[in-house]
Order: sequence, then C-alpha cells, then structure tokens
Amino acid sequence: MTHDPHLDRRQWLAATTAAGFAGLLAAGQVAARSDETYDRIDTHQHLWDLKRFRLPWTDGNEKLARDFLIPEYRQATAGTGITTAIYMEVGMEASQQADEAQWVIELCEDPTSGTMAGVIAGNPIADGFEAYAQRFAASERIKGIRHLLHVPETPAGTCRTPEYRRNVARLGELGLRFDLCVRPGELDDAFALARDCPETRFVLDHCGNADPVAFAAADRRPRAADHDADAWRRSIERLASLDNVVCKISGIIARVDPEHWHAEELAPIVDHCLDAFGSERVMFAGDWPVCTLGAPLAAWVEALDTITETRSPEFRRRLYRDNANRFYALGLGDD
Repeated sequence: MTHDPHLDRRQWLAATTAAGFAGLLAAGQVAARSDETYDRIDTHQHLWDLKRFRLPWTDGNEKLARDFLIPEYRQATAGTGITTAIYMEVGMEASQQADEAQWVIELCEDPTSGTMAGVIAGNPIADGFEAYAQRFAASERIKGIRHLLHVPETPAGTCRTPEYRRNVARLGELGLRFDLCVRPGELDDAFALARDCPETRFVLDHCGNADPVAFAAADRRPRAADHDADAWRRSIERLASLDNVVCKISGIIARVDPEHWHAEELAPIVDHCLDAFGSERVMFAGDWPVCTLGAPLAAWVEALDTITETRSPEFRRRLYRDNANRFYALGLGDD
C-alpha cells in the first residue's frame, strides 16, 4: 500500500484497513511486504492437543475447544512472512506442566516444525519450583517461564510476596526469562517485580492486556472499558523505564468485535508501546489461536503492518525479527 501524504494518520489507517481487509478476508491470507527480505519470528505461538492435555479454560468455547497443531498453524501463517515461532505455554492443568515442557522440547528438536524454542508454565510459589526450573533450564530449547497473573485463580498481589520475588530472581541466575501476563490494573505490581529482580529478563505479554475500547471516543464505545487509558499509559511508561523489560506487541486483536473492527482502534495501544519501549525492546507476537477470538492471525499481521507503515525499515525489522532473535538467543544470524 502507498501512503498518501495528504491523508492524516487517522484517515490513512481507516483507508488502508478498509482497502486491505476486503481482499484479505476474501483470500484468507496476506503477504509480507515486498521490500522485506527477512523471515518473521512469532514470539507467542500456542499449540495444544486435547487428546493429550487438559485445558479447562477452553471448555465450551466453540472456537478454541479443539486441537491446534503445526499443520493448522502453517495454514494460519500462510503468506504472512512468519517462518519461525516461540511456543508459549497454554494454561493447562498444573499436573501436566512438566509433560507439556517435555513435549515442547521434542517439538523444537523437530527441524520441520518451525518452532525453535519455548516458554513453559511454572508457579514461583509452588512446591519444588526451583528444582523444576533448574531441570528445564538445562535444555537450550526452554527460554523462559510464565505464570498467569491475570486469571481469577491467582490472588491479587501474589507477585509482591518475598517468596515469589526470590524465585523469579532465581530464574535470572538460571538464564531463564519470565513472562508477565497481567491485567492493566496489575501493571504496577509487574513493575515492582521487575524492578526488584534486575538480573531477570522480563517480557510483558500482550501490550499489558490493554482494552481497545478504553481508547475509543466515549460516544463510540460499545461497552464499558476495562480500565482507564491514561492510567495504562503511565504504567506502560514505568515498565518501559526498566532496561530488563521488553514488550510483546500482541493479544489486543482478541478483544475486538470480530464483525466490526479496524486497525485504527488498535493503533493507540501499539504506538504507545512502540514509543515507550523503543525499537530494540519490542517483539511481534501472534497469540494464535487465541487471536482468532477477534480475527485470523493473518488479519492481525496485516493490521500491525498498517499501523507500523510509517516506521523505518530498521524499526520494523527489529520488531518482526531481530529483537526476538537476540532476546531468545536463537542464533539465526544477521541481527
């Protein structure tokens, strides 16, 4: 798409989205920009086999209560430029987390899968957490651990306890990263945790789970927003002030109305994260198949391409490839 300099950013986003998605939805896929010669890395790929693992949160969900494996992922990424992925734990029952981790290692060791590394589940205050972390830190395929802080099962303030912080700090000693998946109201808890564990590298998932509705004009909101937009902005800036935190640009597409959305409503979130964290601490992530609650993965890629169209080629390459290659030590070269 060509950027008409006579259109302001709001008009341009609306125009490019309207033109782009008509063809996208008809074709079922998009194509990477012709001037980009690098392969893209998806830093947040979910896969699950419900015949093997139990995911209680998918029960009754018409879109997600089925298997999502590599063949389906390849279909979802067709034409997007994505060739490499980092697996992300999927919230399965705690009793199966070690089995999930071993499954991920085997997946990553298959050169045909395209999945090079994984982030596994783990609760820093669970019995035996340190031994569990040590066990999987020994695998070069396991890059980090995530504990879901944004779910009702995790009491508010959990990550502020001394034991939690001590074990998250231990992850840094083991060379493991820690994913922060928090609600907007918990971003300051995440800041305190990352500040107090400076040797651990943190990843903020999904732009801090911002709600796109919070950034719409009051008279255009289809429902009440989950949080205050300005409070979210301030919290993102606080987190971005910490050098040991990076941000995944992802997740927000799952919150849109599947029938009525456009890139413009996501741009305030994406742009604020990109500007706050800068070109070297942001990473593209797909969040497939959870993203399909709002739109196909290819539609999310197209929307992000549209939002970042005015960024430099160097910025976009870092966002889509180089930062992930470096942060996860994938060894792909040319970063």
